[in-house]
Amino acid sequence: MRKLILSLMCALAAAHGVAVAAVGQTPSPQTSASKAAGSTTEKRAAKFRPERRRVVKTARAPQAIGPYSQAIVVAQGGELVFTSGQIAIDPQTGEMSAGGIAEQTELTLRNLAAVLEASGSDMSHVLKTTVFLADMDDFAAMNEVYRRHFTNDPPARSTVQVARLPRNARIEIEAVALVRKR
Repeated sequence: MRKLILSLMCALAAAHGVAVAAVGQTPSPQTSASKAAGSTTEKRAAKFRPERRRVVKTARAPQAIGPYSQAIVVAQGGELVFTSGQIAIDPQTGEMSAGGIAEQTELTLRNLAAVLEASGSDMSHVLKTTVFLADMDDFAAMNEVYRRHFTNDPPARSTVQVARLPRNARIEIEAVALVRKR
């Protein structure tokens, strides 16, 4: 199993242009062709630096209820923000919305907008969302509310039904967005 995992990690790293050597192993000598490719690989790997990663925390959205950040902003030739999933928790009270899917979708999207704003972005810069529904029968009602928040050129989206969401929420939404030019 360890070999399978290591093989998958190496394949993923290679696909992203990162050189990998197994722990305790010495890298094998490179051929001239792989040396040339290695220099490109090293340049690609050197472009990403951990200091280009910024954690976002805002009181305008519910605080994390686990070991995660509300969002992470990454500078990589342009800045992207990756939000954590937002649910229908009132940021002032910390209480879960008791409303139906329409009310929970509205509050979830307001929480998402607050996290994006704290990240230097907004709903118009969202590239992709993932919507998690506790019941796919809520899809049409969720879509009506969602449509009002993404009126022009809506982002790419995946919607899936899940067995259960945190705090027994009916909906959770996460997003990837561009950070606005400053």
